[in-house]
Amino acid sequence: MIIELSKVGKSYINPGTNIHRDVLADINFQVNSGDSIAIIGPSGSGKSTLLNIIGTLDTPSSGIVKFKGDDVVSFDEKRLAQVRNRNIGFVFQSHHLLPQLSLIENVLVPIIPNGKVNGKAISARAMELLDSVGLADRIHQRPGQLSGGECQRAALVRALINQPELILADEPTGSLDQDSAGQLGDLLLDINKKHNVAIVVVTHSLTLAEKMKSIYRLSHGKLE
Repeated sequence: MIIELSKVGKSYINPGTNIHRDVLADINFQVNSGDSIAIIGPSGSGKSTLLNIIGTLDTPSSGIVKFKGDDVVSFDEKRLAQVRNRNIGFVFQSHHLLPQLSLIENVLVPIIPNGKVNGKAISARAMELLDSVGLADRIHQRPGQLSGGECQRAALVRALINQPELILADEPTGSLDQDSAGQLGDLLLDINKKHNVAIVVVTHSLTLAEKMKSIYRLSHGKLE
């Protein structure tokens, strides 16, 4: 098991008041190697909040989050950063590529904390991944010279560069046209099968959700 959530809840205090707003309640959820999971639900239902808790980017108000059996509450910031960098890859609706860097430089950014940017094996892996998503001839171009679909594919390669066990994708096709969205969905599945990387996707797209092995619906703070 990679990630396990037990009775997780999340609430916020509305600014200027003492009123608590419950976003998540009593969530039980787990991710195992090779899983492909979609989480759907209406806007504002807490899908992104849940994904951030799964990815240790946010902490729950109640309940337990375990990474490989260890309660993440016991992790210091250094260990949490290592988990996010080495074990989990993130893909968001906006690709968040750095505009001043070339495509290949963007892909290698997650390697910087490991001090292996110039390693031959890492460079070869980057090129292999970029070739697998059809971007081998775009490596010296900057994000502004690429299409939205190409940027999102590059963001996916960046998420894979450290060989994570889990990819978390938050509305990864939300800003893409229908053809590009379909290609990215197929690419996620291909990566899931070839690399045995677990994938959790938050999406409004039923087309994308139906490509996954499991679908959960989040509504009124409950996950079904």
